[in-house]
Order: sequence, then C-alpha cells, then structure tokens
Amino acid sequence: MSMPPTLRQSSPDTTVAGRRLSTRTTGAGRPVHGGPIRSGQVWLFVVPAIVFYLFITIVPSARGVVAAFTNWDGFSSEQAWVGWSNFTAILGDQVARDAILHTALIAGCVTVAQNVIGLLLALGVSSRIRSRRVLRAVFFAPAVVTPLITAYVWKFMYAPNGAIAAALQAVGADFTISWLGDYRLALWSVMIVIVWQFAGYSMVIFLAGLESIPNELIEAAAVDGAGAIRTFWSVRLPLLGPAVVVNLLLSLIAGLKQFDVVWVMTGGGPGTATHTLSTLIFQNAFTFGKYGYSIALAVFLTVIALPVSLLQVRMNRGRELGR
Repeated sequence: MSMPPTLRQSSPDTTVAGRRLSTRTTGAGRPVHGGPIRSGQVWLFVVPAIVFYLFITIVPSARGVVAAFTNWDGFSSEQAWVGWSNFTAILGDQVARDAILHTALIAGCVTVAQNVIGLLLALGVSSRIRSRRVLRAVFFAPAVVTPLITAYVWKFMYAPNGAIAAALQAVGADFTISWLGDYRLALWSVMIVIVWQFAGYSMVIFLAGLESIPNELIEAAAVDGAGAIRTFWSVRLPLLGPAVVVNLLLSLIAGLKQFDVVWVMTGGGPGTATHTLSTLIFQNAFTFGKYGYSIALAVFLTVIALPVSLLQVRMNRGRELGR
C-alpha cells in the first residue's frame, strides 16, 4: 500500500554520516533545516562587542577630544576650558609648523621611494632566476624586524665610528659625515632607514599582483613584438592598479604617523630638524606636561590621516563587493 502524501511529508528524517537528523518540511515537501534567527539572539552576541568597543575606543577618544580644549597637564584633577587656544597655538608655533612640514615630507618621499624600490624588487624576484626564493626572503626580512631594533642598529651604523664611516674610510674617504647630527641630513637619513625596512613589504604586495597576471597576456604581448619595457607599461602596470593603490595608501598612512624610528634615532633633533607630529605629541605630553596641547596635535594629525584611511576602507570594500 502506498503511503499518503501527507504522511510522506511528515517523515523527513535523513541520515548523514551514520546519524539521523530530523528536519521539518513545508507543505510542498521541501525540507527546512532549523528555524528563523530571532533578533534577541542576534543582539545577545552583538551587544557585548558594542559595549567593549564603546568603552575601549569611543569613550576615551571622545574624552581626548574634550581635553584638547583644556589646559590639562595630565596629572592634576583641575583643568580650565581654553576653547580653541590649543589649536590656534599650533598654527602660531614654529616648531609645530616645522613638524607638520616634516610629517608631510616623510609621508610623500617615503611613499614614492618605498613603492618604486618595492616594485623594482618585485619585478626582479618574479623573474626565473634560481635564487628568487632566497632573494624574496632576504628583501622581506627587514619588514618583520621591530622598528625599534632597526632604529638602534642604524643609529650605530650612522655613528662617526660606525659601519658606514668605516666603509667610507675603506675606500679612501678622508672625511666623516654627521648623518644624524647635521640638520640638513638628519631627516633624509631617517627616511633612508624607513624605506630600507619597508620596501620589502611593498615588494610582497606587488609580487602578489604580478603573479595574478595571466601568462597568456604576457605571451600575447611577446607575440606582438613588445619588449620587456613595453610589456611592463602596457600590460603589467595597468593590471597592477589595485596593488599600487593599496601600497600607496598603506605607506602614506604609515608615513603620516611615523614615530618610533624618528624618536629613537634623533629624538626630534638636532634641534627640531626631524620633529614630526607624532614625536611632538609625545614630547609635549610626557616631557613638558602639556597634555591639552599634545591632544590638540593628535586631533590635528587625525584630521589629516582620516581622509586617507577612509579612502582605503572604501576601496577595500569596493574590491570585496567586486568579487
């Protein structure tokens, strides 16, 4: 005897990996696994994360913005409201203006040099040379070293009796260069260190972009008679657009908030020749006790870096949606 349709729909047990799983069915006989997720269950998981983020990030940030309008010294409980005085003082302070200029100079020059060198390294190690795997590891190695250690190592290398001076003497140079003591060279010497450390990081991103280019396109360009340079400009570089944008934004953001290498190597000196906004924030807060002014500098730096960060988030979201 055949089973009625209603009874066939009411026995939807299935067996998966030796287990019998019970499911419900709709009137059309289609199985429905589980039930609808209730809104209360969703908020049960979301609320703790929101509360944690609120008290760890939002509340301290909001209190910091408020403190930027006071003369708080960071220790006493008394603070007077000074309005926009801290922000107007930034524009009237020559040291702050120089720090803004140095920050922009580091961000711009390091971004260009780091990406150009990183791209050249990526093109070199993407070729069919036998040592390409070893070279990839060697070029990327500085990026995994703590910037603090890198700064101390290069500080000793830049010393008058350091490795660079010894190398110059070995080739017959009878002069010494004060790399970190000369106000005309100090900032450029620091930028060399930053580029040296993170060019390998840019190389890895460019290398991922190069390896994603189909070989058919490169072969087609070769068949058409395009040389290596022509193939790079007409085929490789246009397809490297996403990698170029990611590298530019990452290096630009890192340059705007550069602190540890500058502070360890020069402390902002000689004089104020290498002060950036980040080192000036640290100095005013923990050396001079001017927390209100230092927080105003931090807010100013945030306003500068925020558009770049938002652009990066938007582009990352666009690539994810494009998938």
